Amino acid sequence: MESDPPRREQSALVDDTAAAIRERIMSGEIPIGAQLRQADLAATLGVSRTPIREALRQLQSGGLIEVQPRRGAVVRVPAPWEVREAFEVRAELEGLACVRAVGEISPDQLDELRRTNDVLRENPPPDGGRVSPTTAANDRFHALIHEIAGNDRLARTIRDINDAFPRNVSALVLEDNPRLRANNITQHERITEALAANDAELARREMRDHVIAAGEALARWYERRSHTVFRG
Repeated sequence: MESDPPRREQSALVDDTAAAIRERIMSGEIPIGAQLRQADLAATLGVSRTPIREALRQLQSGGLIEVQPRRGAVVRVPAPWEVREAFEVRAELEGLACVRAVGEISPDQLDELRRTNDVLRENPPPDGGRVSPTTAANDRFHALIHEIAGNDRLARTIRDINDAFPRNVSALVLEDNPRLRANNITQHERITEALAANDAELARREMRDHVIAAGEALARWYERRSHTVFRG
């Protein structure tokens, strides 16, 4: 029994370490295709190599990193087909969240959705933090609908799909293409107005189309860069 607390503490340390590495990958601080050197990570995070090694195993099992011959652990580059498959599933789940939110969303919550879209419209530059204002606003738009839907398992499943792909890449896709950015804002507006009108089927359809379009744009981004970072 006396060994249980240390084991629990070690497990918590590994989880915290994995979360810290994941955050750096998701933000782009550690880019896709980058090597994950245990010594460097240990020095950066102020821990020994043991929790780093276990954290990397955890991230590998989740599909965020992979181990390559002669390179060791690297941030995994998703295949375009993986992106399309994941976003196809996400589209249906997010559509369901919209259906559940209809009739539950309040005027204040509708106003918050519109405010997040105002941030996207203004397109403020990154403020030096790990998450840009536009990425935070986009995430909040979707997260608020998930909260209103009131189904924790649904929200967790959507979050798990999102966590399979570095968030900074999605931001780069929009930053690189003003037309896509404008379409993203318009799609958010249509989703918001469908929710305001209590039109469940329209809200589902608008959200589904929005997520499918986002997934296609992301998949094409990876395809265009496949000759430098994608490994089959």
